[in-house]
Amino acid sequence: MANHKHTKKAHKQDIVRRARNRSLRTRLRRSLKSLRSAIDQGNTDEARSAMSGTVSLIDKMSAKGVIHDNTAARYKSRLAKRFAAAS
Repeated sequence: MANHKHTKKAHKQDIVRRARNRSLRTRLRRSLKSLRSAIDQGNTDEARSAMSGTVSLIDKMSAKGVIHDNTAARYKSRLAKRFAAAS
């Protein structure tokens, strides 16, 4: 455990950030999973509405630094390809 005041504070901040990032990452994964399943099942209306929400969520996670910018671009590209192939 940390001995100095500023390292104790930094440790607390790390714990809070880790919890926030984990919940955001889980939310993103859930959204991706539901979109992929909608595409695979052929629900184009459901997939179209989920697509915009998921892409928006990917952009938010990238802006917050939860995922890397290139990872976000890769997710969006693969989802768009998958959606176009299913449509």
